[in-house]
Amino acid sequence: MNKLYIGNLSEDASPVELERLFREWKIPFSGQFLVKTGYAFVDCPDENWAMKAIDTLSGKVELHGKLLEVEHSVPKRQRIDIHRKENAGAAEKPITIHSTPEGCSSACKTLMEIMQKEAQDTKFTEEIPLKILAHNNFVGRLIGKEGKNLKKIEQDTDTKITISPLQDLTLYNPERTITVKGSIEACAKAEEEVMNKIRESYESDMAAMNLQSHLIPGINLNALGLFPLSSPGMPPSPMSAAPPCGGASYPSFGQPESETVHLFIPALAVGALIGKQGQHIKQLSRFAGASIKIAPAEGPEAKQRVVIISGPPEAQFKAQGRIFGKLKEENFFGPKEEVKLEAHIKVLSHAAGRVIGKGGKTVNELQNLTSAEVVVPRDQTPDENDEVIVKITGHFYASQLAQRKIQEMLAQVKRQQQQKTVQSGQPQPRRK
Repeated sequence: MNKLYIGNLSEDASPVELERLFREWKIPFSGQFLVKTGYAFVDCPDENWAMKAIDTLSGKVELHGKLLEVEHSVPKRQRIDIHRKENAGAAEKPITIHSTPEGCSSACKTLMEIMQKEAQDTKFTEEIPLKILAHNNFVGRLIGKEGKNLKKIEQDTDTKITISPLQDLTLYNPERTITVKGSIEACAKAEEEVMNKIRESYESDMAAMNLQSHLIPGINLNALGLFPLSSPGMPPSPMSAAPPCGGASYPSFGQPESETVHLFIPALAVGALIGKQGQHIKQLSRFAGASIKIAPAEGPEAKQRVVIISGPPEAQFKAQGRIFGKLKEENFFGPKEEVKLEAHIKVLSHAAGRVIGKGGKTVNELQNLTSAEVVVPRDQTPDENDEVIVKITGHFYASQLAQRKIQEMLAQVKRQQQQKTVQSGQPQPRRK
């Protein structure tokens, strides 16, 4: 990258003046200065002279009373943003590269070369690793079951790769730091493989979300923030062009009421879901806007535990989505294995027939539509609230779609009952 961008130019600046300036400071250039309004471009013979021009001129030399800004030129299809330090004492600044995958990798390698040269010139002796920020949703699949994916990348590229712990995550910082150590060539190769894996995960998630999003009534997936809209080195999500929405839309039967869902997870996963001193489950509850509790184990040999989630549709979607994702990240399911969980919702016994339909027609149609297994166990005895259980088993989107369709049916039943009550002149019971 030997082409220079010269910015903050006066409108009076000319190619001849720039040539004279470069010669005055003994900086060689090749070709002519391409001068536009307010900026110009020029080529240097090699990278060393380009760096010399930046160090010597940028912010230090004036032309027509304006300090020049000199930096590496970036093609229009590529943009590099250098962010501010997170705090005054921070020793690092994040750099975001916007380009094609090939452009990102090329820019990344160039930046490493620049930093390495700077380290040599300043006699900085510590190793300079490459650090990549990646959304936590993708890290589990990058690591792979028992770390196989990450180990293979290390072996193929002759690098050492570590990933920051889950404890460093917060609701406001969902990214983990992937640190790559090795030669510049090795790090560059590892960056390509890491980003390819992350892009695959991103595209897979977006394809699944786009496939199901139009089928789930009462949920605005784009407004939920379950998936990142974009990540460094990736194209923006197809959904990022959607207009901003202050709140999700709901079906026409009114504002959503709180729902309670019992989600069954592996007993061994309880610790990961709770987190150190309960921090993870507390953060999840705040993020989703739901009450999340874990029921006591039914016995010492219990293989499953029940997570009780209470909240409106969006809260259910956020909470359940993060739980499914957590189980995948923590490798409770294999890299090629879908996370399928069983969820229970309670319905009034007289409404269970609506879910089943005549001869089981409705429940069969529901299963075909959602790809989830939906079962209303026969011969259930209603509980003290005259409710019975509907069991839903499937991957996240299948389960969510089935839950929303069933809740829609129940809302219709409730609305019909209210209409009959009004017509009969009987007073409606008050909500508590």
